[in-house]
Amino acid sequence: MKKIIGGKRYNTDTAKILGSAGYSHPGDFNHWYEELYQKKTGEFFLHCVGGAMSKYARRIGPDEWTGGEEIRPLSLEEAREWAEKNLDAEEFEEVFGEGEVEE
Repeated sequence: MKKIIGGKRYNTDTAKILGSAGYSHPGDFNHWYEELYQKKTGEFFLHCVGGAMSKYARRIGPDEWTGGEEIRPLSLEEAREWAEKNLDAEEFEEVFGEGEVEE
């Protein structure tokens, strides 16, 4: 998916995918998935897709909904928060470096 947001180009074909999270499968109206990407410039974004009853649904008429898809730019802090929730330790550290160690 390609999108221009705030004058900046976001392209899932050219950015590096860092990880993903989701629920169910595409045949389920509640399914959704998010993929974290990093552009060559270092910026982060999410590619989000979901079914007609997901948080990414979009209205197409009175009481009519369909699946949706969007690109959501993220700040470094937002990307770190998403990664902490959705990536394992090795994946997180590969992108953001080692976390603090508690003794």
